[in-house]
Amino acid sequence: MSPGEDSTAFASVAEPLLTLISEVIESITWIELEKENFAEIGCYIYRVFPVIMELQKAVCTPNNATEILQSLSRSVTEAKDLVNKCQRGTSSNSESELKSSMSHLERVIKEMGACLTLIPPSAFQDQKYAEVAVQALSNEMLSANFEVGQSQGLQTKKLDPHKSFSEEARNEESLTIESDLYPASAEVSTDNSRVLNTPDFVEFLEPRSLRRPRKHISSSSSSTSLAKMTDHIEPLYQTFYCPLTKQIMDDPVTIQSGVTYDRKAITEWLEESDNSQDFFCPTTGQKLPSRGLKTNVALKNTIEEWKERNEVARIKSSRSALVVSASPSMVLEATRDLQDICKKKQYNKIQIHNAGILPLVFRLLKDKDRDVRYAALELLRELAKDDDDSKIMISEVVDMSAVIKMMSSGHQPIRHAALLLLLELSRSEILQEKIGSVPGGILVLIRIKYNQSDDAFSSEKADEILKNLESSPENIKKMAENGLFEPLLKHLAEGSEEMQTEMAEYLGEIALGHDSETYVAERASPPLIKMVLSGNTLTRTAAFKALAKIASCHPNATILAKSGIVQRMVEEMFARRIPGEPINSKSEAAAILANIFEAGLDLENLQVNSHGHILASDYVLYSIIEMIKHSTPDELNINLIRILLCLAKSPKSMSTIVSMVKESEASYILVELLNNPHEELGIAATKLLIGLIPYMGHTIVERLCKTAGQPENLIHVINETTRITHRQAVSSTFLAKLPHQSLTLNLALLRKNTVPTVLQQINQIQGTGIRASRYVSPYLEGLVGILVRFTNTLYEPQILFLARNYNFTALFTEMLMKTSSDEVQRLSAIGLENLSLESINLSKPPQIKRTKFLKLFYPPKFLSSISSKKRKIPTCPVHRGACSSQNTFCLVDAKAVERLLACLGHENFEVVEAALSAVCTLLDDKVDVEKSVGMLCEMNAIQHVLNAVKEHKGEGLWKKSFWIIDRFLVKGGSRSASDISEDRLLPATLVNAFHHGDADTRQMAEKILRHLNKIPNSPTSHYTM
Repeated sequence: MSPGEDSTAFASVAEPLLTLISEVIESITWIELEKENFAEIGCYIYRVFPVIMELQKAVCTPNNATEILQSLSRSVTEAKDLVNKCQRGTSSNSESELKSSMSHLERVIKEMGACLTLIPPSAFQDQKYAEVAVQALSNEMLSANFEVGQSQGLQTKKLDPHKSFSEEARNEESLTIESDLYPASAEVSTDNSRVLNTPDFVEFLEPRSLRRPRKHISSSSSSTSLAKMTDHIEPLYQTFYCPLTKQIMDDPVTIQSGVTYDRKAITEWLEESDNSQDFFCPTTGQKLPSRGLKTNVALKNTIEEWKERNEVARIKSSRSALVVSASPSMVLEATRDLQDICKKKQYNKIQIHNAGILPLVFRLLKDKDRDVRYAALELLRELAKDDDDSKIMISEVVDMSAVIKMMSSGHQPIRHAALLLLLELSRSEILQEKIGSVPGGILVLIRIKYNQSDDAFSSEKADEILKNLESSPENIKKMAENGLFEPLLKHLAEGSEEMQTEMAEYLGEIALGHDSETYVAERASPPLIKMVLSGNTLTRTAAFKALAKIASCHPNATILAKSGIVQRMVEEMFARRIPGEPINSKSEAAAILANIFEAGLDLENLQVNSHGHILASDYVLYSIIEMIKHSTPDELNINLIRILLCLAKSPKSMSTIVSMVKESEASYILVELLNNPHEELGIAATKLLIGLIPYMGHTIVERLCKTAGQPENLIHVINETTRITHRQAVSSTFLAKLPHQSLTLNLALLRKNTVPTVLQQINQIQGTGIRASRYVSPYLEGLVGILVRFTNTLYEPQILFLARNYNFTALFTEMLMKTSSDEVQRLSAIGLENLSLESINLSKPPQIKRTKFLKLFYPPKFLSSISSKKRKIPTCPVHRGACSSQNTFCLVDAKAVERLLACLGHENFEVVEAALSAVCTLLDDKVDVEKSVGMLCEMNAIQHVLNAVKEHKGEGLWKKSFWIIDRFLVKGGSRSASDISEDRLLPATLVNAFHHGDADTRQMAEKILRHLNKIPNSPTSHYTM
């Protein structure tokens, strides 16, 4: 067989054998009878485990290796069957059956010992300790002897320091005592059964901190059998034990009797004998001349060397258990043993790393058994303690996200162990950023930190971890992003200039939650304002950015104002100069002030400098307007205009702004900004001009019409694929609000052929041909307002032709009911009112001209009565002439009256008032009032008016409603008077208006009350609309 084939055959037998050994040991832990015997059997089988691992790693595998493993496999299989038989019959086995099984197991152990003798020494090469260990194990197994009912435990009794050894010896078995020093040629002890059963020695092997009973394994089983299975593989010498403690000595010292003890034990013995004048050796009873102690250097070195070899062997043994994924109990003991080894000395951690155990431990973190996961976390923490190199190695192998996930475990021990491991790792500066980079890691830690009521320990440890992670600026940013601002604010206030700059940059980038905005503003504002005063450009830039972020939250405005930011920013805008500075501090300061002022602060009396100037003073307003005039950067102009818009809300400030704009001709600049391609600047300039319209509207129209590309550029063509923008909406609103009586502007719009574009846009919006946008409604309202403005200058023939050509009456009538916008309905009613007022002038009686030639064809007079019916041209009953909705704008012909009356039931007061105004045009003295009233009665108009009076209040609405009611009382006959008098609520409204209305309203209310016989009649003047 070739070496390759031999190696494959060896591996095919070795792996199943290792698994089989684990299964046997697991089965042994369940047996309740003869625990000591079965523990020893398990110990023998377990100690074969590392022998197989050594053979696997051997450079020169023996030729008979496969045969040896096959023989061992047969023996272990037989042992498994016997153990399972004993396990199944635990409660019913007779003594004879148990003795028979124990006899068979003894034979199996001896066969395994004989098999181990077949391993040639060459298999271990220069590893002499391995050869000696295997030889010792073989000898022990060959001499194994198990007797049912035999107690193998060695009880340790505390010796009385005042009694001699001869007195103690009467009550216990004599011990073989070796001479003073450990001889170099000492024979290997083969009677290890005694050592294995020493309770104190078991305690030495098993770490107390990790000893926890499993659910399915009894406490006694776990603490006895498993501890013995993890016993020493290295040959053990009796001389290693202290006669007093029966434990391996750490610091062996020899007293003058020649007997060696552990220093701590013999010192305590002698101290307890202080009251006695004589000192005796506790072992020999020999009187001691003095209390002198001499370090047994040779023995101490030998024990230390033995411990090193034994720890290496234990590491290998534990690794083997982890490699083959042994039973949970074996894995637990392996991890606990490794943890104990780590505690011995620092170098052992290196040995564990070199043995490749870390990947195996990481695999245990995914184990289904939570006790195993807990033990794995504890082992990793022990490896990481006080060793930065170990921490780094752990971070390279272990997935940090898995550890962080376990911090949220519902099992408290696992949760605590995961936190303690992460706390240990976070002490390494190299790993702090790596830990913080785990997705969601910092968020989980913050959540645990604030859940103190649920788990105080977890909260405390999470807080410690977060404090460690603060060393990384990137982690501080992540903490702030996840709602923990304290680290950022602390470093912003107390850190170095570089750290402050970095923290300010972070603060300017992250999004602040509603619950933290005010807290951050209170803590961050003072240091940020100080940073603005710095001469460092980077620091100033970061501070401006952070302050802009804080100021963008309106609730922070009061906090910022109290911190003195307004004075600092005004100084930056008007006074401070830093030559060569790359940032535009004026623009940054203006942006911050605009954000603060838009929050609604009281600006009129806000002091801005030490000279006593207030924000609304001529000095400040003049400076702002001058800055706008002198071609400043777009960003600065945007924020300057935003500041003016805030100040314009105050009547006093608005008056000053209007005066300065007129005097400085700044209106030219503002109108020119309408053409600026910068979106925000165009919006800001348009809004300011809209605010100035009531004070200087005609001046703005004059400037607009003289500006290139205006006013047509204010009307944008929107197609089906684009959304309506804010700028398009404010532009249409601007045109709609400019003075409607301005013939200059209306003709300019007409000549630029803007009306077809406006109508096209309206049709697209109403037909949902334009993508939805938050600006659809204001844009549509502006377009309708542009059309309404033409109805105020119908005296101009070109505009009259325009209104007829596009049938404005039908257009406004349709929009009365086709839109959901109150403003569009109000504007449409106003448009119909203006058109209806013109109907009176446009409606003329029909005239038929007869020529002499045509008279020849007319019928005789006796037939004229018949033919006249056919020749009669219909006339409008209201306007007494030939009417149409298109040519004379007749509301009756356009069927607009019904829709106007329907608008009287609208919730919006302004829509109702506009509809009443339009209805009033049909009751004017220039029309046939009686026929108009009759027509309106058929539409039940008076009831609509009465309902409007009940639902709404206001001087304008009362005047129009009372005027219509009076018309119906005078011209509507008994039917109208009856309907009006039957309304129970009208008198109360009339009385209210009579007492609280203005002169005209009181006069109309009084007149109606007289009609209703509510007050005495007396002559009154006639009132018209």
